[in-house]
Amino acid sequence: MTESFRIKDCALAEIATGSRAQNLRELRDNLEHIDTDSIYYHFWGALLRPRFINREFNNDFAEWARRGLRDYRLSERIAVLDPTAYPETEQLRRELIELIEERLEESEHVPWARKDEQFHFRRSKIVVFDTGIELSRPEQLVEAVPAMSLGSVFYHFIDARRREPRGQNDFQAWLGGCGEAYHGLCLQLGSIDPFFQSLPELRRQLSDGFRNWFGSAHS
Repeated sequence: MTESFRIKDCALAEIATGSRAQNLRELRDNLEHIDTDSIYYHFWGALLRPRFINREFNNDFAEWARRGLRDYRLSERIAVLDPTAYPETEQLRRELIELIEERLEESEHVPWARKDEQFHFRRSKIVVFDTGIELSRPEQLVEAVPAMSLGSVFYHFIDARRREPRGQNDFQAWLGGCGEAYHGLCLQLGSIDPFFQSLPELRRQLSDGFRNWFGSAHS
């Protein structure tokens, strides 16, 4: 049997980079050199940030294109970018830049935002907490996952993809070491795309998946 599964919690500490954009060209220029941690944050960070307004899009670039630049066509193009489809954040950067350059070529005028609606590039540092909860058997996930905080779900299912060498989530990595009996469950977990859903929805999907698996003949 592999080692136990230690449940961690996390928070994202937001850090200003000092880079900002007033128009679409400045956004493109900043994207050429901004740290990949900033791109990661602007695609994934909204999941953990408190929401005081209803957001139309999951990533900050699409949200700014709509609310700041009033460029609906660009916002819709950026909104469909799924970061899980890019093994490296650098690839996601190039795809985002290509979409912006394509829009600049189409536009007669460079889209501008009002002075008080600049895009501020930020990055984040993940702060990890040990919850003290430790699982020794895979079937304990049935009760443990529904009780997880949203920070724990983010850490183990989303941020894990940056830590695990094969881009796996922590559940896959742990179960993969528990024997061939969990191969099918690992495949199910690997097929879940977390980007176009909220963390509560993701936690519910994971909870249902574990309950169904361990409540069936697979247990």
